[in-house]
Amino acid sequence: MGGSVKDVESKEELDNVVRQGAPVILHFWASWCEASKHMDQVFSHLSTDFPHAVFFRDGKTVDTMEGADPSSLANKVAKVAGSINPGEAAAPASLGMAAGPTVLETVKEFAKENGASQVESQLPSGLSDTLKIHLQKVIETQPVMLFMKGSPEEPKCGFSRKVVEILREEKVKFGSFDILLDTEVREGLKKFSNWPTFPQLYCKGELLGGCDIAIAMHESGELKEVFRDHGIETSDLNEAKETKPGSGKGGISESTGLSVTLTSRLESLINSSPVILFMKGKPDEPRCGFSRKVVEILQQEKVDFGSFDILSDDEVRQGLKVHSNWSSYPQLYIKGELIGGSDIVLEMQKSGELARVLAEKGITQKETLEDRVRNLINSSPTMLFMKGTPDAPKCGFSSKVVDALRAENVSFGSFDILTDEEVRQGLKVFSNWPTFPQLYYKGELIGGCDIIMELRNNGELKSTLSE
Repeated sequence: MGGSVKDVESKEELDNVVRQGAPVILHFWASWCEASKHMDQVFSHLSTDFPHAVFFRDGKTVDTMEGADPSSLANKVAKVAGSINPGEAAAPASLGMAAGPTVLETVKEFAKENGASQVESQLPSGLSDTLKIHLQKVIETQPVMLFMKGSPEEPKCGFSRKVVEILREEKVKFGSFDILLDTEVREGLKKFSNWPTFPQLYCKGELLGGCDIAIAMHESGELKEVFRDHGIETSDLNEAKETKPGSGKGGISESTGLSVTLTSRLESLINSSPVILFMKGKPDEPRCGFSRKVVEILQQEKVDFGSFDILSDDEVRQGLKVHSNWSSYPQLYIKGELIGGSDIVLEMQKSGELARVLAEKGITQKETLEDRVRNLINSSPTMLFMKGTPDAPKCGFSSKVVDALRAENVSFGSFDILTDEEVRQGLKVFSNWPTFPQLYYKGELIGGCDIIMELRNNGELKSTLSE
């Protein structure tokens, strides 16, 4: 690559550089882009920068890249410069596969200075050479390779199922690997590809991405272009269409064999809530341990969810098994997509993937009663929970505390506990104080009427509320 970096100031100068025929990497940057500013040192060693690079060879565009991704950039630069066999795919694993020690040191320093976990995660993963070779071989087993949960015939998560569906719609042959069967491959591939979740879709050894990226590329037509550009042939025989309706195999079929009415009802139930759990029993009274576990997980994640007791409706119970191609319960859906059953949900929670999926789907955590009580307490430096309002107290004790605070010229917020039974009872538990009024200062309970009167009589009320 020549080791030189040159600022191009005109289109004519750009054309001259490209026409020279030597490998050239063009970097288009913006002064407002933090990635451009922070990564200048990496660029100086690779003769390129972020966040947008176009790769030229013999006067022709041979590759492009967007975004601050040191791993991908280093490999692409190495390919254009000739340090990686042009016939091989740019390895999506680690920066060290294409970059020298100076670049690695620069990226490490950048990560240290900025706390940049993204860059840090793109440094060499520490995988053994044996495992790296094994993973690369598995990735290259087929031109199109899908690492998923389960198999194409029996996907074990909704995201894997969706990518299988997309590939079948694209009419491409693909290989698959069930990462649930091999922990070493599963954990190793996360580091090797610098991609923490599954499924992962590869084309000719290149990581394309996960479910969301596959969906976006499919809908935009880009996925079809990628397959075409890489010489991936399509087949007129769509495996999905070969599945016999009602067979319970394959996961993808044009017809489930269910009536239009039942199908419509099932889809309506699935979309009746952003998060919906088909379970045995109800959240307050689960009738199996697996259903209970998923309820607990959703409560721990602090999300609102709907539920349907499949024991109360055998038509829904049997029909949903066919509709979802998932033979057991519970079944959890997020925004209409099947996530899976108890084992999958538990595993996703432990890995943090469930929280990520909920956030990506726009599902926010609900405010618990404890959260609400805490927020009310902290809504004012001095906060009085009373019966009635300061201008119209509804008990003598509340009236006395209001008078004491006003006599000391103390500004305070208030909350009428008679208007909200949930807060009234919740505050008793939260503060371990059974009566009202309750006075708080900077989030700490001062006490009730007797304590406030005692502080005032001792001349300590003003100082206590101003510390």
